[in-house]
Amino acid sequence: MSPADTTARPAMRRPRTLGQISLYVVLALCAVAILVPFGWMVSASLKRNNEVFTIPIQWIPTDFQWSNFTQIWDRIPLGTYLGNTLFLSLVITLLQVLTGSFAAYGFAKVRFRGRDALFLAYIATIAVPWQAYMIPQYIMMQKAGLTDTFLSLILLQAFGAFGVFLMRQYYLTIPDELCEAARLDGLSEYGIWARIVLPLSKPALASLALLTFVNTWNDYMGPFIYLTSNDLWTIQLGLRSFVGQFDADYAMMMTGSVLSVLPILVIFLLGQRYFIQGVAASGMKG
Repeated sequence: MSPADTTARPAMRRPRTLGQISLYVVLALCAVAILVPFGWMVSASLKRNNEVFTIPIQWIPTDFQWSNFTQIWDRIPLGTYLGNTLFLSLVITLLQVLTGSFAAYGFAKVRFRGRDALFLAYIATIAVPWQAYMIPQYIMMQKAGLTDTFLSLILLQAFGAFGVFLMRQYYLTIPDELCEAARLDGLSEYGIWARIVLPLSKPALASLALLTFVNTWNDYMGPFIYLTSNDLWTIQLGLRSFVGQFDADYAMMMTGSVLSVLPILVIFLLGQRYFIQGVAASGMKG
């Protein structure tokens, strides 16, 4: 190898290194931009109400108001709101994972006439905005006598086209030979789904569960429309208690927001590995 080749090799690697550095810089800037609102929320939760919107922004309070995190439990029934939110999130997540995975198995591993057309029609409902069928849904729940009950939200959110799409894409990565061999052994379709497909789909199940739990936990419009009794409110509705006719207690709102984010943060940290695997694998095969 000539000296010219050895000197040329570092020059060829340099653009690749610069590209990686540029990518890391851009990702770091994006991460900072995303974390800034959360940092401001935590900072505001430790201030007095008249210090929240001071200009310039005081990121580190001069006098930390740790009492905000104890006073909020006396100002509103925070425990009830968190309990209601947790109940709805767990039930809806369980049902969406169950129905989504079961329907996805039919679209991915069971052959029947019109399967692909039915799947495309079902997935096309994702493009329909919720505002288009919000009023008909409410009329249905009202005539059924389910308004101001948890059951209305559970029934409306127990099924989701996105969950079916996510699980189907993952099921397509599982070899069909496994299902065919199980059928030859006399295993039913339900048995194949429960004993073979589900154990191989833990990353996708974790991804769907995490996404559904976070969306349900942060949902405001659904509970706002269907829940009117204060003892049924979720945490998102409960934070509205700090908004008065002429003023709002923003410090307490930020304190409640911090407390409401903590469960989601813990769940995301615990399921992050499965979430990344599921999302990555679901796009491997169409």
